[in-house]
Amino acid sequence: MGKYALGLDFGTESVRALAVDCKTGDECSLAVEVYNHGVITKNLPGLNEPLPPDFALQHPQDYIDSSYAAISEILKDVPAKEIIGIGVDFTACTMLPVKNDGTPLMQIDKFRSNPHAWVKLWKHHAAQPEADKINQVALERKEPFLKYYSGIISSEWMLPKCWEIANKATEVYKATDIMIDAGDWLVYQITGKFCRNACAAGYKGLWNAETGFPAKDFLNALDPKIKDMDEKWLKNIVYPGQRVGVVSEAFATLSGLMQGIPVSAATIDAHSGVPGMGVFSEGSICIIMGTSSCHMLLSKKLRFFNGYAGVVKDGIIPRFYGYESGQSAVGDIFAWFAKNFMKSKGDTFSEISQKASVLKPGGSGIVALDWMNGNRSILMNSHLTGMIIGLTLNSRPEEVYRALIEATAFGTRIILDAYQKVGIPVKEIIVCGGLVKNPLIIQTYADVTGIPFKVAASNQAVALGAAMFGAIAAGPENGGFNSFEKAIPVMTKPPLKTYLPGSNAKTVYDQLFEIYLECHAYFGRKHSEIMKRLKQLKLNTREGTHE
Repeated sequence: MGKYALGLDFGTESVRALAVDCKTGDECSLAVEVYNHGVITKNLPGLNEPLPPDFALQHPQDYIDSSYAAISEILKDVPAKEIIGIGVDFTACTMLPVKNDGTPLMQIDKFRSNPHAWVKLWKHHAAQPEADKINQVALERKEPFLKYYSGIISSEWMLPKCWEIANKATEVYKATDIMIDAGDWLVYQITGKFCRNACAAGYKGLWNAETGFPAKDFLNALDPKIKDMDEKWLKNIVYPGQRVGVVSEAFATLSGLMQGIPVSAATIDAHSGVPGMGVFSEGSICIIMGTSSCHMLLSKKLRFFNGYAGVVKDGIIPRFYGYESGQSAVGDIFAWFAKNFMKSKGDTFSEISQKASVLKPGGSGIVALDWMNGNRSILMNSHLTGMIIGLTLNSRPEEVYRALIEATAFGTRIILDAYQKVGIPVKEIIVCGGLVKNPLIIQTYADVTGIPFKVAASNQAVALGAAMFGAIAAGPENGGFNSFEKAIPVMTKPPLKTYLPGSNAKTVYDQLFEIYLECHAYFGRKHSEIMKRLKQLKLNTREGTHE
């Protein structure tokens, strides 16, 4: 009889279900189910009224329906009775307002047409005014939580999104019993038990083991109408790999799983990729490279500096401080360019990558800023926008495309440099995600940073990590494990390939990087209001509010 762990990986567009053999680490079955409604940015389903700018919503029922469908596919290959544990990872901060029984507000008729009653996806950026105010007040009050986030709070996080609901939809806010992370809501759907996972609470919810949650008097200082906000947050913190409960009778009936299977606390999708890439020690940075990028590093040292989006004790792996940094757009940038600027009806990515790969570093005289979706690290400013510098009448699409790849690599280098300057070593980089299939991208990153890049063995490292959490929640008594140190060597395999930096390319990229740094400082710090003014001009034009 086999012993399998099931990982449920909820991404931006779809859910992946992965069954992993706990004895060999073999990935025995994979199923991917796309969300029916996808990412909702234009208008709510069935309604014609356009959503405000920077909205990114989802339908919570999509998560349930897609998980049932994905699990059904898994059970064609793996007997339900041989699944010993389940782990869940989710994009973050993706959150939704619910009632005490878990009912999303948008499922109540009176709130169905109110966008603030729906799931706010991680890349919902409309709460930037709230984030700006939080940063201002927290800085003035010297709030202790600020230093755990490099001094800047993102509009993507829990508190700004909750406050946005209170500001823009008071009736939704008042009717909400729990403001919940989507990962925790999914675990509740599976187990019937509410908890708050330490990963999302720490990195996106302003909680940490040292200081707890933001104080009520801070919430009152922000806005008296949200002084009760902390009463709408789950506070029973559960760490990655810890058992929340078991598969309920209701979920078992609808999914085909066996009732009573142990279920781990949820975790953030990218962070789940750390164990999935085989890392459980210091010195390695893990990067999930997809539509966006998330950089994660384990360290025994607690350092406060500018360059990370969050540091949480035990937030990724127990007994380590887990540092997180990120870039809000990477693959999205490449997809945007290929879709809008390449005229070929064939495989535009392959075509433009082939043309760009024969170019020499610095040969086009172009440098770009990779802020098409704002900057998550180290500037933490969603008002920032992209820029391409050095265009001439002779510039070709492949030169611009390569400059965009280099820009995202420069963005990663700034993050890595910030860690190393405070004595946190980076000896190697382990990568996974959709972009690792493109040699040009990974080689460019190695050349720019001067650090070897290793491609993780699993194409599904995030889902594999979630399965590992499930195996640990199950425990050795059920065929699982009692620690990551024991689970990771068994359930992961050596890297597929290593990209070594080229010394000649690095020399040129050092010069380009200096130019990038000057642009980064000028438009990101000294004159960041330029891009904000452009965005406001666009908004005024759309709304017809020009004088």
